[in-house]
Amino acid sequence: MSDRFFDEGTLIAVLTTQPLDRTLDYRAPEGGCWIGAFVEVPLGPRKVPGVVWGAGKGDFDISKIRSVIRVIDTPPMREEMRMFLTRAADYTLTPMPAMLRLAMRAPGLGDPPSMRLVYRLGEARPDRMTPAREKVLAVLEDYGGLAFTLGELAEMAGVGTSVVKGLVKQGSVLEEQAPRDMPYPHLDPDITGRDLTRSQTQAAAVLREGIRTGGYGTTLLRGVTGSGKTEVYLEAVAEALRCGRQALVLLPEIALTGEFLSRMQARFGARPAEWHSGVTMTERRRCWRMVAQGDAQVVVGARSALFLPFRDLGLIVVDEEHDTSYKQEDGVLYNARDMAVLRASMNSAQVILASATPSLESWANVEAGKYARLDLTDRFGPAVMPKLAAIDMRAEDLPGARWISPTLQSAVTSRLEVGEQALLFINRRGYAPVTLCRACGEQIACEHCDARMVEHRFLKRLMCHQCGETRPMPEACPSCGAEGRLAPVGPGVERLAEEAGGLFEGARIAVLSSDLYGSARALKAHIEEIAGGGADIIIGTQLVAKGHNFPKLTLVGVIDADLGLQGSDLRAAERTFQLMRQVAGRAGRAEAPGEALLQTYQPEHPVIRAILAGDEEGFWKAEAEGRRAAGVPPYGRMAGIVLSSPNVQEVFDIGTALARNDAALRRVGAQVFGPAPAPIARIRGRHRVRLLVKADKSAPLQQALAEWVSGLRLPSTVRLSIDIDPQSFY
Repeated sequence: MSDRFFDEGTLIAVLTTQPLDRTLDYRAPEGGCWIGAFVEVPLGPRKVPGVVWGAGKGDFDISKIRSVIRVIDTPPMREEMRMFLTRAADYTLTPMPAMLRLAMRAPGLGDPPSMRLVYRLGEARPDRMTPAREKVLAVLEDYGGLAFTLGELAEMAGVGTSVVKGLVKQGSVLEEQAPRDMPYPHLDPDITGRDLTRSQTQAAAVLREGIRTGGYGTTLLRGVTGSGKTEVYLEAVAEALRCGRQALVLLPEIALTGEFLSRMQARFGARPAEWHSGVTMTERRRCWRMVAQGDAQVVVGARSALFLPFRDLGLIVVDEEHDTSYKQEDGVLYNARDMAVLRASMNSAQVILASATPSLESWANVEAGKYARLDLTDRFGPAVMPKLAAIDMRAEDLPGARWISPTLQSAVTSRLEVGEQALLFINRRGYAPVTLCRACGEQIACEHCDARMVEHRFLKRLMCHQCGETRPMPEACPSCGAEGRLAPVGPGVERLAEEAGGLFEGARIAVLSSDLYGSARALKAHIEEIAGGGADIIIGTQLVAKGHNFPKLTLVGVIDADLGLQGSDLRAAERTFQLMRQVAGRAGRAEAPGEALLQTYQPEHPVIRAILAGDEEGFWKAEAEGRRAAGVPPYGRMAGIVLSSPNVQEVFDIGTALARNDAALRRVGAQVFGPAPAPIARIRGRHRVRLLVKADKSAPLQQALAEWVSGLRLPSTVRLSIDIDPQSFY
């Protein structure tokens, strides 16, 4: 029963956040407790958090069973949330304590309600401005009026608390008493939004009707870039609010939240709750508690927001649903898009998957009748889709150390002459992907990984993009000691910016790459500056493809359209198609018409041809047929198994033993490939061996995998991870 109550002293089962393979028996505390109650229990000498999961088993010495220490003052975990965690754990083969940790990721949940001193931005300017004071005021301005504790504000500004106190005396910062957890402002669904086009109005009506049914359903909202998908799904959010239900909007990139929150505030009269790594711990606790109480109507967040304790979740929007950042690649391995559908089915909620370039998985689910589909085929207002063309690099007269072709250079120059912006796109961070010694041929590699270190000239450092290790750029070759012989090989955004600076004298050049910003707020501020006309040429990685709107941008030049087509990833063609279409869609989003030019050495490649033709349906059908013939996702099932250890022989021996003892897999018709060195065979000093399991779509794969590894006794040095539906194969 969902509302079962356990009287004091009753035997109850508690699921804790500790890495144990079972629930633990305790006695209900004084006053009793409900199923789903968040509790604190003794475990050895420690006190640990947990959730009452059901009746106790009583399968050992009853006299040794201890009592729950206390019930935490927060609403119990609802039955649908417990079902969701259980189903998600079964699907991803994740231990339940790890799933529970995802659902309790808020600091101080057990702290009692109390008042606290908080600090906000005041109106007065200080009589004397110092660099330290500027930092404090900049943080408060960046966070749009959010309140901070004294310690949080000082830490984020990188100053001492005395600097904040000094600003309080000046009236530049306000110090006030506030409850620890305040309800969020009420969102008004009936504030008039933007005028919608006919197709937007029709799509919004269908989505609103889905919300009103009060049942489960998933809809793929496919709209060309600039077609106004956001305005359409905000109408569905408004309908959820009218029905008294909560809504969750997932975004793939923290940098998108600032602009999106402003749109939400304009549409509903107040800002919604935020949940992502860019918010303070104080705000995370507030969000978690208010969501549970029903005092947060809408949450805008990253993938982990799926595990918040919603009281009545009626709608989940997954914006840019195709984006690979929705796949959690460490810890608990899950795809937020798929988990959103599962969560909604548990809550009788609607899901909207929004994208200009949907994933093949979502397209296939539409074709199979599992999802509905709505299409927005025209751009909003006067904007029209950009003209696409290829630049055949085989016919370009390009010097060896240059990457911007004469044709692209001419196109950029013509746009700059009329005051428009151009974007040069290359999906490589840093200055150059490889640093080579011309004396001995050594390529500088990470000491801890089998990966080349990337030169980041702006930072004057080499960086490993696998483990994050950095070191100063050396003067001499670490291998042979030769000085002045180290040379960059290949382009990254920084090298492209250097080249652009030489080709377009006087142009203001901005580089957009995630590694160049210390915080999401700094990145957001730079994006807003560029959108306001603060740059003539934007040099960017895939970060620029994610939903940003630059009104003056009319030309996109893709430096290496062939880059994503290399390698053996089964999704290489799909990802290249999506990325190129998304990047091209940044051009001409206002009144001036746009153009996208793709530099390629393979203009006859089927993917390049499909991009240029705009034949999305044709591309999906061809890609689907190829995947179906190969029996791979979404028409087959896959699981990736990675074994890692400091000892390479140890992981190969274990991997070989696993591959030989595959009876459990063969019973369901699954095949095992490997073991083989992972494409990146060493990360952070640990050697990595990979096995790949392939099965039919209908095979009970999780059950077989669990049986397959159940008898494995791993040494303490070895780690094993199972990735159901792997997105990357590194």
